[in-house]
Amino acid sequence: MSLREALPKIVTPLPGPKAQAMIERRAKNVPGAIGTAYKCCIERGEGAMFEDVDGNIFLDWIAGVGVLNIGYSHPELIEAVKEQADKFFHSMFNITTHETYLKLAEEMNRIVPVKGDAKKSYFVCSGSEADENAVKVARGFTKRPNIIVFTGAFHGRTAMTMTMTAKKSYAVDMGPFPDGIYRVEFPNLYRAPGHMTEEEAIAYYVKKLEDALIEVTPAHQCAAIVFEPVQGEGGFIPAPIEWVKAVRRICDENGILMVCDEVQCGWSRSGKMFASQYFADAGCAPDIMTTAKSIAGGLPLSAITARAEIMDAVPGGTIGGTYGANAVSAAAAIKVIEVMERDDYPGKAMHIAEVSKAKMAAMAEKYPCIGDVRGTGAMMGIEFVTDRETKEPAAALVSAIVQNAMNKGLLLEAAGTYNNVIRLLIPLVVTDEQLEVGFEILESAIAEESAK
Repeated sequence: MSLREALPKIVTPLPGPKAQAMIERRAKNVPGAIGTAYKCCIERGEGAMFEDVDGNIFLDWIAGVGVLNIGYSHPELIEAVKEQADKFFHSMFNITTHETYLKLAEEMNRIVPVKGDAKKSYFVCSGSEADENAVKVARGFTKRPNIIVFTGAFHGRTAMTMTMTAKKSYAVDMGPFPDGIYRVEFPNLYRAPGHMTEEEAIAYYVKKLEDALIEVTPAHQCAAIVFEPVQGEGGFIPAPIEWVKAVRRICDENGILMVCDEVQCGWSRSGKMFASQYFADAGCAPDIMTTAKSIAGGLPLSAITARAEIMDAVPGGTIGGTYGANAVSAAAAIKVIEVMERDDYPGKAMHIAEVSKAKMAAMAEKYPCIGDVRGTGAMMGIEFVTDRETKEPAAALVSAIVQNAMNKGLLLEAAGTYNNVIRLLIPLVVTDEQLEVGFEILESAIAEESAK
């Protein structure tokens, strides 16, 4: 059986001897601030699986934090990369125009659901860069200074995007921070105050945003409202469609740009190629969209797309970068688009979602520590609490579940403002048998740790 079809198998206690040696080398040579909670060192990967240096086989439901929607080592991506590498690795697009950049831009303009018929795209290297560049584009077009972001947001670790990011454990001792970034409550329906209905909660959160344009930043000085269609680090919280419609209305009434950060939720994860497609279908498409992570199957690349009118207003020289759409990364991204469309990766995500929702709902019935199950498509989260009435976060339990599952061969990751959410970023190429075994391990970990 190939690794692509394998099931989890732990052959040595973690970390194994080779992994332990690598972890010690890491501690000696790499800053500890990068951090890791996992006692495994990858040797090779295929599909949703990887083998570590000691021969342990893991089912990876973190997938590079959403980078590997297409899975490890997709054969067609490998061939696309090899073909481009035989021609040239890199040519800075500011200096020499090349076909892979142009082709990728054309493809992004075709598939990204932003407002407008004529669109333009450009490329940088990371999600943080894409989000910071979206702010540049919005300011360049509107000639306004201020940006509204939300509680629970994660937008990156540059100076600008650390400011935009809500959780300040990502910004300890990093100030002073850029001005002009203002935060409003995100519509977390599970944690809405009191006992509101969904309709009442959405109205409450819309009012918070409307008030911000009076009390926080004047509307005429606000360039953009930036949010994730499904919050990632915030705990896999979907933006309710009625709230998004209200955001679109507020933007249109005030000349503000609506920016969707699809760094994590894009690339078929949501059951659409991009979660913003749900918004476009409801008449509330964003003005600017950013994406990264799964765009190139693991190679560094990110994109910013908007209608031509917006892009053409950006002052010359303020955007770009040395490695934006490096030819090899761009070739991989072009192949990702081809494969995901041809093989219906959004459909794969919805199949995973159907199975996962049933499993998670059954677990929620059995385990009182599960407070909420939510998500969009195959981007789903399980929120753990010590008490369903008070909704007190159970961060320690989540940490224990993650460690327990890892020791059984399943990699999971915590998320959420309080670190009490397990987020599922299952590679969309996972087999049904791997999906079944993964949920068996997850439930076993929940049962064992919640009983302590």
